Amino acid sequence: MVSTTHEGVSPADAERLLVRPLEEQFKNLDGVKQITASAFQGGASVNIEFDAGANIDLALQEVRNKVDMARPQMPADMDEPRVSEMSISRFPMIIVNLSGDLQERQLMKYARAFRDAVRSIPGIMSADISGVREEIVEIIIDPARAQSYHLDTSDLSQLFSRANRVVPAGSIDTGQGSFSVTVPGLFEASGDILNMPIKVSGNAVVRVRDVATIKRTFKDPDTFVRVNGERAVAIELIKRTGQNMINTSEAVHRLIEREQANWPSNVKANITTDQSQRVRNSIGGLQNSVLLAIFLVMAAVIAALGVRSGLLVGIAIPGAFLTGIFFIFLMGMSVNNVVMFGLILSVGILVDGAIVVTEYADRKMVEGFDRRDAYILAAQRMAWPTISSTATTIAAFIPLLFWPGMMGQMMQYMPITLICVLTGSLLMALIFTPTLGRLIGRPSDVDQPAMVMLSGREQVDISKLSGATQKYVGVLSWALDRSKSVLLGTGILLVIVIVFYAFTNNGVSFFPDGGADRAALMIHGRGNLSVEEKDALIKEVEEQLVGIDGIKTVYSRTGVTGGSAGSDVIGQITVIFDEWGQRRSSDDILTDIAQHTSKVVGIKVESQKQRHGVGGVKPIIIELSSDNPTRLMQAIDHLANGMEEIGGFINVADTRSLPRIEWRLEVDRAQAARFGADLASIGSAVRMITNGVRLGTFRPNDSEEEIDILVRYPVDFRSMKQLDELRIPTNQGLVPMSNFVRRVAAQQQTRIERVDAKRVLQINADVEPGLLASAQVTALKTWLATNPVDPNVRLSFEGDDADQRANGAFLIFALIFGLFLMAVILLIQFNNFFSVLLILSSVILSTIGVLLGYIITGNP
Repeated sequence: MVSTTHEGVSPADAERLLVRPLEEQFKNLDGVKQITASAFQGGASVNIEFDAGANIDLALQEVRNKVDMARPQMPADMDEPRVSEMSISRFPMIIVNLSGDLQERQLMKYARAFRDAVRSIPGIMSADISGVREEIVEIIIDPARAQSYHLDTSDLSQLFSRANRVVPAGSIDTGQGSFSVTVPGLFEASGDILNMPIKVSGNAVVRVRDVATIKRTFKDPDTFVRVNGERAVAIELIKRTGQNMINTSEAVHRLIEREQANWPSNVKANITTDQSQRVRNSIGGLQNSVLLAIFLVMAAVIAALGVRSGLLVGIAIPGAFLTGIFFIFLMGMSVNNVVMFGLILSVGILVDGAIVVTEYADRKMVEGFDRRDAYILAAQRMAWPTISSTATTIAAFIPLLFWPGMMGQMMQYMPITLICVLTGSLLMALIFTPTLGRLIGRPSDVDQPAMVMLSGREQVDISKLSGATQKYVGVLSWALDRSKSVLLGTGILLVIVIVFYAFTNNGVSFFPDGGADRAALMIHGRGNLSVEEKDALIKEVEEQLVGIDGIKTVYSRTGVTGGSAGSDVIGQITVIFDEWGQRRSSDDILTDIAQHTSKVVGIKVESQKQRHGVGGVKPIIIELSSDNPTRLMQAIDHLANGMEEIGGFINVADTRSLPRIEWRLEVDRAQAARFGADLASIGSAVRMITNGVRLGTFRPNDSEEEIDILVRYPVDFRSMKQLDELRIPTNQGLVPMSNFVRRVAAQQQTRIERVDAKRVLQINADVEPGLLASAQVTALKTWLATNPVDPNVRLSFEGDDADQRANGAFLIFALIFGLFLMAVILLIQFNNFFSVLLILSSVILSTIGVLLGYIITGNP
C-alpha cells in the first residue's frame, strides 16, 4: 500500500495529482494481479496486489523505486508517500485501548508510557498509537495587525524555512588546534518561534510575538474514539515473526496489570483484540480431539484385540503427532490456526497403519508365533499395504499444495501438516509399533475364526465369533450370493440420491457461516455534518447499546471510513460480545441491537457480523466501470432496482458520491492579475481561514517526532462570512478577494475509486438470514440476462462469487488430479487395473453418504 497525504486536496485533484503518476509507474511492475486506488479529501492510497507466491521483499523494493520515480511529477508541498506491506503477520496481534474521563494530553502521556514499556517485551516487534490527533504548534495571528504590517503568508514560509535549519559550518584548524564551528538554527522551544523577526523597517523589528500568540495543541479533530463511552487511545501491538503468540500475550497482560497500579483510578485498559485467544481455543480443541480419539480408538481396539494391542495403537497417536510437528519445525513453519485444523483432521486417519500391523501380529501370535517373529512378519507382510494406504491418503492432499491465490497461501499449511503427520504415522506403524510390540506384545483373548471345509471349499467357521461379527458375516455372505443384485441396487441408490440432492440441496457457500465474537455497526447519515454533529449521533447509538445482554465492550470511532462501506458512513461502532458459552447467539444479540438502534432518528444503522475466511466485508460485491459517468450512475440504479425486485438483499450500498455541498472559489485570473494577485496568494490567504498554512517543523525535547508549525486566524475569523470578506495582500495593498473571486456551491465528490487505472463504482449487499449469497448472485445473473445493463458499462461480480469460482475450479482439478495419483500408486501396488478400479469405486460410492448427510442436516 502506498499512502499519500496532501492537506486540503480534493478527491478529483488527488486523483489527477497523486494517483495517476503512481499508476503510470506501477503498471510496469512484474507479477501484479490488480492495482486499486482511492482518492479522497486530503490524500489518496494505492494498493498493489501481487500474485500469490511472489517475492514480497523484492516487490516492496521495486514499489519504493517506482514511487521515487513518480515523486517529481507530484506536488512538491505534499507529504512524502509511505510504502508499507499489507501482510496478515503485520496486522495487530493485540489492541490495547486506554480510556478514561481525562484530558487528551494526559491520556496520551499514559499511552506513550505504556507503548515504551511494551516495546521491551521480546515478542513485540512494534507498538503504535492510533486514534489520536497529530500534535502541532499553532500560531494564531491577529488579522488586523497582519494586515497593518502587510504580512504575506508566502513571505512567512520563506522566512521560517531559512531560519529553522541546520547550518553545517565546519571546523577551523589554526595550526595550534582544531575547533568545530556551529551555527545553532533549529527551533528547540516555542520561545524561539515567538522571538523570530518577520518584518524589519529601519531600526524597527516586528517579531512573531507582536502579531500573534502561540500554543502547542492538536490538529482540528476529524474523528473521535471511545471505549464504553469514554475517550480512548489505542495501542496496536504487532508480534515478531516466529515468536510464541501465547507467551507474548501473557507478557502483555502481566504488563497491563503492573502499569494499572501506577495509573489513576479513572484510567482503564480494555483489550479489544487478542489473536492469541483463538490459538488457545484451537489448542484446547486439539487436546480434546486427541484425548477423545485415543480413548475411542483404544476402546475399539481393546474390544477387538485386547488391552496390550489397544495400548500399542493408542501410543501411535501422540507419537505420530510429535513426529509430524518435528517435521513442521524442521521446515521452519510455525504452529498457526490452519496447522491446528490439519492436526485435528489427521487424528482419525493416522492409526490405520498401526491397527493393521498390530492386528496381523496378534493373529500370528494366536496361531503360535513368538511375539518377536509375529511383529517382524507383520511389519514385512503389511509394509506395502500400509505404505500404499498412507500414500493414497497423502496423494489426495498433494494437489492442495498448489492451491493458487490468497486462499491457497492460507490453506497450504493444512496439506503440509497432514503429509507430515501421516508420514510420522507410517514410521510409527512400521518401526515404532513393531519394536514396542516385540517388548510388550501378547496374544489377545479374543476368539479367532477357524477355517473349515464345507461343500469342497474352505469357509469361515463363524461359531466362535462375537454376535456382532456373526451378523456382519451373515450380511456379507447374503450380499456375495446376490452380488449382481447388490451392485445394481447400489448403482440405483447412487442415482436416486444424486437426483434427490439436486432438487433438495441448500446451495453452495464460499465459506461456512460460523458464530461471531464481534460485529461492526456502520452508522449512515447524510448531509454536510460537522465532526461534532456526527459524534453526537454516534453517542446516541452508544446509549441505546447500554444494557443489551451479551455485549462486553463497545468501541466507537467517529469519522468517514470510505471504501466499500459507502460515502454516507459517518462512523463505526465495533461491538465485542461476551465469551462464547456465556451468552446468547450472536444473531439474537444483533436482533436486539437492531431493535434498540432503530429508535435513533436521522440515521441508519447497518450491522455487519464478523465473517470467517478471506472474503470481503460483504459477500456480494459488484464492480462497474465505464468512460461515461452518466451511464455508470444509471447502471448502479438499474442493479439496485433489480436487487429490490428479486428480494433477499439487505444492507445494499454503493460508492457513489451522495448529495453534499462544497464551495468552489472560481478565480477570474485576468482580473486577479490586474491587482497583482495569483492563485498561490489566494490559496494561502484562504487556508488561513480553513486548515492553516504550514510554515515548517520543529522537534521539541519532549517529542520523538517533528511537530508541524501552522499559522492561521483565530476561531472567530474561521467562517463563511470571513471568507467572503477576506482581503488579499497584493502589490497595490490589501484587496478584497470578492473583486476577482466568486463563491459557487457545487456537488461534492467524496471519494474516487479506481481499479487498474480506470474509475469504478461498486454496489455491495448482504443477504437475509437463511439465504445463500451464491443463490442470490445466481438469481441476479438470471435477472440481468433478461434485463441487461448498458453495453458500454463493464460489470463484474467480485467478492465471494469471484472467490468461489476461482477456488471451485481449482478444487475440481485437485479432486481429479488426486484420483489420478491414487490410481498410479494402486497400480504400482497391485499391477492390476481391475483392483485399481475396484478400490477407486469406493470414492464414487462414498458420495451416497456425503449427499445423504447434506440432505439430512440441510447444510449448504
